[in-house]
Amino acid sequence: MDNEMLEVKQPTYYEEVIRKGYDRRDFMKFASMMAAFIGLEKSAIGQVATAMETKPRIPIIWLHFQECTCCSESFIRSSHPMVADILLDMVSLDYTETLMAASGVQAEQSLKNTMKKYKGEYILCVEGSVPVAADGVYCMIGGKTSMHILEEAAADAKAIIAWGSCASNGCVQSAKPNPTQATPIHKLITGKPIIKVPGCPPIGEVMAGVIVHLLTFGTIPELDRVGRPKAFYSKRVHDSCYRRPYFDAGLFVETFDDENAKKGYCLYNVGCKGPTTYNACGVMKWNGGTSYPIQSGHGCIGCSEENYWDNGRLYDRASSFAGFGIEASADNIGKIALGATGVAIAAHAVATNFGKKESIHELEEEGKESEHELPS
Repeated sequence: MDNEMLEVKQPTYYEEVIRKGYDRRDFMKFASMMAAFIGLEKSAIGQVATAMETKPRIPIIWLHFQECTCCSESFIRSSHPMVADILLDMVSLDYTETLMAASGVQAEQSLKNTMKKYKGEYILCVEGSVPVAADGVYCMIGGKTSMHILEEAAADAKAIIAWGSCASNGCVQSAKPNPTQATPIHKLITGKPIIKVPGCPPIGEVMAGVIVHLLTFGTIPELDRVGRPKAFYSKRVHDSCYRRPYFDAGLFVETFDDENAKKGYCLYNVGCKGPTTYNACGVMKWNGGTSYPIQSGHGCIGCSEENYWDNGRLYDRASSFAGFGIEASADNIGKIALGATGVAIAAHAVATNFGKKESIHELEEEGKESEHELPS
């Protein structure tokens, strides 16, 4: 009997769900939640469930370079237990320096075995930026530079997921003066589909949604112009913020302990970057939909955007804000909005009066014509 015959069949995600003590109802709730998160219609829940029932787990190699491991922490602390118990548990069976039980020679052998056995099938997940200064000596694992490890693992990967802002845009490591020349993954690897999932950290359910999309459809999700999944990064934090009406009305917090802060006014004047940040924080929130930074009184720092560490001080408001056809300062936005309302009302009144005059004139003309038509 050859080695292939002796190989154990890879379990499906559903088989792992049952093995871990969950029931069918729990499984369907999870499938429904994932379908909603990745922007699918209700009718597609069955498609997600079928994929998780019938397809074997996705082989995943998860590499760690210059980072703080907050992305892994976010993933394993997802509010939904199946994210960690099923998706992540399956991930840890392949290769991840942070979570796998093996270490040393055994861990390195696991990496090689996964790349060989699942050539062209595995997903490469990367957490952290890669330093390229001084021939990469600032981040080495097992005597190899992170660049060498990345190139080796990326060569036969089906797709690459850049977890978090470090891997997606360099984050704090690449902030000026960037002494290690920390570089995001998409600037180092070409010829492979790369999905950016930025955030410091990204939301755990967002990370799970990307994996479920890959499992269900066998392709990467639709991406925006900078490579982020549109299902989670298509709207600004500002657009879904519950404080948005205060912004439109020109009501702002001026200091974190003033009366306006107690009233829950807009945090734009104390540095909130929500108007220029694309993320799902305001919709999905954290800790089971409990809250997110703005809701707990702290402005958005724009962590899912490129170069956010070098885009000005975190607690200074932007000097101007585009979006009203012209550059408008925060102090004037509310006034402009109110002024526009007044102008619109006045314009409507003027238009109405002109309309009435035209109608009266038309009626008068019709009356004159009728008089000419009457018999003498």
